[in-house]
Amino acid sequence: MIDAETLSEALAALGQPAYRARQVYEALTRGLVTSFADISVLPCDLRTALAERLEPLTLEPREVRAAPDGAARKTLFATRDDLPVEAVLMTYSRRATVCVSSQVGCALRCAFCASGLHGLRRDLTAEEMVDQVLHFARELRREARQVTNVVFMGMGEPFLNYDQTLRACRLLNDARGFGLAARGLSVSTAGVVPGIRRFTAEPLQVNLAVSLHAATDELRDRLMPLNRRYPLDELFSACADYTRERRRKLFFEYVVLAGVNDGDDQVTALAGRLRQPLYHLNLIGYNETGGDFARPRARELAVFRDKLMAAGISCTLRRSPGEEIEAACGQLALRMRR
Repeated sequence: MIDAETLSEALAALGQPAYRARQVYEALTRGLVTSFADISVLPCDLRTALAERLEPLTLEPREVRAAPDGAARKTLFATRDDLPVEAVLMTYSRRATVCVSSQVGCALRCAFCASGLHGLRRDLTAEEMVDQVLHFARELRREARQVTNVVFMGMGEPFLNYDQTLRACRLLNDARGFGLAARGLSVSTAGVVPGIRRFTAEPLQVNLAVSLHAATDELRDRLMPLNRRYPLDELFSACADYTRERRRKLFFEYVVLAGVNDGDDQVTALAGRLRQPLYHLNLIGYNETGGDFARPRARELAVFRDKLMAAGISCTLRRSPGEEIEAACGQLALRMRR
C-alpha cells in the first residue's frame, strides 16, 4: 500500500487537487485495488502518471497453502528485494484473523521456532505489514467476508521493529482508510521489556500479548534466550505496570511442548505468576518444525489446561489451525530461502 501522506505529495507534484489523494487512498485501502488502472474515478492520464511514479504493492505472492478444512491459509510473499515473508489467515464462524510478520527472519532464536533459523535479514516497513492484511482482505471480499482481527505474531519480534509496527497499527486503524478497530489489533512480544513500557504509554487501544512459554527462568533461558536479558521478574514488573496503567486484559501465549513445559512444576510457577484479574493465558499446541520438540496429544493438552484452571489461572486452549500447511512461524519462508 501507499500511505496518505506519500499520495498527497505525489499528486500535489502532479498539480492535482487534494481530493484526488483521498480518492486514491480510499481505493487502495477500502476498494482494495492493486493497480491505479482500476481506479475508475481518475482520469486516464492521471492513472498513467501515477503508475509511472508509484507502485501500489510492496509484496508479491509466491506460494499459497490452504488447510483441507479451509480454516487456515498461508501465503508466502517475496519483497521487492526478493526476501521471503509469510502471513496466515485463520477463519472462524464470526471472525477472520490475519497473522502478520514484522521482520524477515528473527534475531531471537527461540529454540522451537523456525523463524529464528533464518537469522534476521531486515525489518519490514509498515506498508509491507499492511499489504499482508490487504492481500487477505481481497480474498475474503470474494467470499463476502472481511478481516476482523490482525495479530502481529508472525515472523520477527515486533518490538524490535517498534516504530514501523505501531505505524502499521495506525494505518490499519485509520478511519480514512482500512478502518479496522484498534481493539481488533494485537501485538505480541517475546518479552522486550523496553518495548512493553513504551507500548504502555501509547494512546492507541491495541491489545498486547506476551509470548511466555515457560514460567521459570531456568527453562525460559533455554527456550527463549531473550530471557537472559529480560528475566521473568523484570518482565512481569513491566506487565503489572501495563495492566495498572491501561486497565486492559493482558494475554500470555504459551506454546505447549510435550514433556518440556507442561509439567507440574510449570503449573505451580504459572499459578504464582498469572493469578491476576487482568491476566489470561492462551495455550497453543506446538506446530512441529522438524526440531527436537513434539506436539502434545489432545488429551495431554486438555489435562494441562485443567490443571492450570484448577490452580486459579484464567486459561483457554486455543485452536491452532494450519498444521497441515506449515503454518507455524517461518516454516515456508525457511524452505524458500533454502
